[in-house]
Amino acid sequence: MSYGTSRIPQSAQQGVHEHLVAVVDRHLASPFRKPIAPYNQAAFEQFCARWDGAQPVILDSGCGVGWSTLRLAQSHPKALVVGIDQSEVRLMRRKPLPPALWPENLLFLRADVIDFWRLLAAHGVRVAAHWWLYPNPWPKIGHLKRRWYAHPVWPTVLTLGGRFECRTNWAIFAEELVVAFARSSIAAQKSVWVPDGEPMTPFERKYHDSGQTLYRVTADLTRWSPDPVRGQPGATEPRNA
Repeated sequence: MSYGTSRIPQSAQQGVHEHLVAVVDRHLASPFRKPIAPYNQAAFEQFCARWDGAQPVILDSGCGVGWSTLRLAQSHPKALVVGIDQSEVRLMRRKPLPPALWPENLLFLRADVIDFWRLLAAHGVRVAAHWWLYPNPWPKIGHLKRRWYAHPVWPTVLTLGGRFECRTNWAIFAEELVVAFARSSIAAQKSVWVPDGEPMTPFERKYHDSGQTLYRVTADLTRWSPDPVRGQPGATEPRNA
């Protein structure tokens, strides 16, 4: 698809999925038990080697080519900014700055965010901020449970805490995310987002230049107090990042 002509996700789904509430409620009440893949464990160990245990942690989950991670690291010099993506090809793509000029507080990790989030929560790490910038919305009706807020990992996202922000070009994704937060007793805010200055990601630039409406969902998870962590391997007491 050519630059500036991208389309809004196409779906037969016209509103909040009829099964969303039941799915989220089930995940909130049930533990998520799944073995951690070795490469995700290795990525977590890389994180531990870089984190001093006290530095604020900012997550850029599904960071893609990492432009947003770089910008976040530049604007939050006292935090360890971690960009996570499952694709090494995306992570290796050219950035706005050469590696020699990257901020020292920047860390890119190849990992599945599902496992990485679980490992953070299992070791009591609470983040300062968590960004979802244009994640795959999985717009097909049958793909509801692939959307992160309808995945069994959802309680783990809440456990990580911090200031949460998601941006998307699919209104239904934003609406469903607000519903998932509401089922979790969290008040989230949905608004139209217009990039102010340089877009955070190549997708944000492309969608905005195509004339699409962009949506922003924010929530404050800093005071969220979970029940004992469900389904987390080796859960420990929270450590605020």
